Amino acid sequence: MSVFTAAADRSLCAPLPVLGEDVLVPLVTGGEVGYAALDYAASAPALKRVWDDVAAYAPYYGSVHRGAGYLSQLSTDLFESSRATVAEFLGCRPEDQVVFTRSTTDSLNLLAAALPADCQVFVFETEHHASLLPWRDARVTYLNAPRTPAQAVATLEAALAGREPHGPALVCVTGASNVTGELWPVRELAAAAHAHGARIVLDAAQLAPHHPVDITELDVDWVAFSGHKLYAPFGSGVLAGRADWLREAEPYLAGGGASRKVARRTDGGVDVEWHTTAARHEAGSPNVIGVYSIASACKALTEAGFDRLVAREQHLVAEVLSGLAEVPEVKVLSLFGDDAPRVGVISFVVEGWNSSHFAAALSAEYGIGVRDGLFCAHPLVRTLLGSDPGEAGECGAPEAEPGERSLNAIRVSFGAGTPDEHVERFLRAVRELVSDGARWKYRTEDGRCVPDRGAAAQA
Repeated sequence: MSVFTAAADRSLCAPLPVLGEDVLVPLVTGGEVGYAALDYAASAPALKRVWDDVAAYAPYYGSVHRGAGYLSQLSTDLFESSRATVAEFLGCRPEDQVVFTRSTTDSLNLLAAALPADCQVFVFETEHHASLLPWRDARVTYLNAPRTPAQAVATLEAALAGREPHGPALVCVTGASNVTGELWPVRELAAAAHAHGARIVLDAAQLAPHHPVDITELDVDWVAFSGHKLYAPFGSGVLAGRADWLREAEPYLAGGGASRKVARRTDGGVDVEWHTTAARHEAGSPNVIGVYSIASACKALTEAGFDRLVAREQHLVAEVLSGLAEVPEVKVLSLFGDDAPRVGVISFVVEGWNSSHFAAALSAEYGIGVRDGLFCAHPLVRTLLGSDPGEAGECGAPEAEPGERSLNAIRVSFGAGTPDEHVERFLRAVRELVSDGARWKYRTEDGRCVPDRGAAAQA
């Protein structure tokens, strides 16, 4: 049975413990309530396991590589063993490199800087800006939003068939949309890319926290993801995959760690021999704690069992979709249709509501944290909302009154640490806001819709 249709047995997989479970937040109507973190797609709360592992290591922290001291050697071993842990988590091939970066965005910009000369890049307009925008120095073909997975494959095949027959090419595609949560046909897209002599990089920022990602099984050339979406704090990311383009490119950053030898020339210049390993693109003192936190999260998710985690999350997805479907004013956004498999990321709009106003009321009156805006995927959200490509819209609240139509949406997202009560409270809040309206007055301040603290509660 597919993990996307299997019924979840809650007794087998309780939510994984995360930081912030006991945080209380004030309500504008009075009192406090436990914070319902339903913005996992932006940053997931850190697993307690990750935090405990980092705390245990912290007293032994030292600068990695080349240090003679015990703590430096210990930290170097930890840093490199973390690289091996991530490689195993991603199912890397023996010859693949794992490069540590700051984020998914940083990883894809690194790959963009490593593209061979005259490389063609193919990317769907539905991508997050992190994978839509880095290819400024390449010849880029932007592909229209597909409406089915099969259409996505056909669109890519047609574009690749029409490209120049020689020269390097790269396809960039998401594994799960950060707007709709829908799963993309990565294996089929990889097969299409390779059949036409192109390579493919997978943006797994939204996929890796929710579903196993195996480079070998998916047959992709690179995978990029962020630690802060994988229940690991501290601002680290990963680019893992084929070594040749990375080895042949100029270092992403020039400096210590990336260089093997530096010598003065007689003409006054310097000669540099760069590393050919992952260190080539890891100049400077690395974020050892961030890297270790990613490795810890990889171990925690593997040990918890992805089958069980996915099954429980799919139960929550079904509960949210079913609950939203009961409110006629709510429209859930989708590219591939209501029945398309998705991770715990769901975006929607509410008839008669400015999305920023709705999100502000969820926070101020119910203690629920969601996201509103265009989610750094402006072309996709405009397509889903059926707007003109040039219509005004922005990340965050537009300058609109609370009840006016706005070119943005609301996103609720959840994962391994989400308790049932948070989902139940969210659905109750949606029903109450739609049927009864907000209990407080709101205004726009610095581009955000916020409670009007000087106003009395509405009747």
